[in-house]
Amino acid sequence: MGEWLLVTTLICVSIYLVVMVFYFKTLLKKERSTKDFMKNNLHDTEIVIRKLQIQLQRSLGNIDILTEELNKTKNDVTSLRTRNSQYRLENDKLRGRIRELEGKIEALL
Repeated sequence: MGEWLLVTTLICVSIYLVVMVFYFKTLLKKERSTKDFMKNNLHDTEIVIRKLQIQLQRSLGNIDILTEELNKTKNDVTSLRTRNSQYRLENDKLRGRIRELEGKIEALL
């Protein structure tokens, strides 16, 4: 009777261990596939991030160039305004001088 109990127990334990081996083997396959998927996903994400970094660097470079051009244009506008105000002052002086000369001409006539 003890032999049958021992044999039955060994058979049950063997079946249990075989089932557990297949179960963990299946879990290992799923884990590997998930790991591979994540690895590929991370690689693709890194590529996209690098592309976006390059685009950002180009954009920042373009912004720097545009900022320089804007500053040059602002300086040009400032100098043109200064010259325009100087020309207005000279123009006003010349008009005043013309009025004086017109007055002298009328006095002589």
